[in-house]
Amino acid sequence: MTEHNKPLIIGLTGSIGMGKSTVAQMFVDEGIPLFDADAAVHELQGPGGALVDAIEALFPGSTDADGVNRQKLGAAVLGDSEALQRLERLIHPAVGEMRLAFLEKHRDQPLILFDIPLLFEKSGEKGIDHIVVVSAGEDEQRARVLARPGMSEERFEQIKALQMPDAEKRQRADSVIDTSLPKAETRQQVQKLVEKLKASLA
Repeated sequence: MTEHNKPLIIGLTGSIGMGKSTVAQMFVDEGIPLFDADAAVHELQGPGGALVDAIEALFPGSTDADGVNRQKLGAAVLGDSEALQRLERLIHPAVGEMRLAFLEKHRDQPLILFDIPLLFEKSGEKGIDHIVVVSAGEDEQRARVLARPGMSEERFEQIKALQMPDAEKRQRADSVIDTSLPKAETRQQVQKLVEKLKASLA
């Protein structure tokens, strides 16, 4: 690793149903500040969110008093790559600004965690020092995802088709956290990684 001015930025990613949110919380439990890209998008699209009016202008009828109606917006862009690109051109710069503000706020921390669901798919590796992929077996992934409310086999396959295969993510990762183990063992993996990364800065 090159000479590093802290903080060291960890990029956390993983396909749907792999347990990424659980692992992100384990990092937070270790005192690592977390920037959650999805949460940032929710904030921008929620009641009074900064992007609500712009999204309504692009996709009329996709918002209401609670901000963006994610189901209606999802229906408007699903399978329409051009519409999705228009939406992303709106969202990505706004999330980027929130990320910079977060970095500034936590610049004295040794480690910072960015939770980036589509890190590889959207080439979000830029500015990331250490990529962590959260992974589990395929059967376990399927069972977890299909247990979610409103999820169907068809929707799961659609989502999976947009994501880089897990095996490829694992190959490109600096570290892999296995969530098919008991939770305590997964937590130990996180703790060891945090110790290792902090030691690399010393």
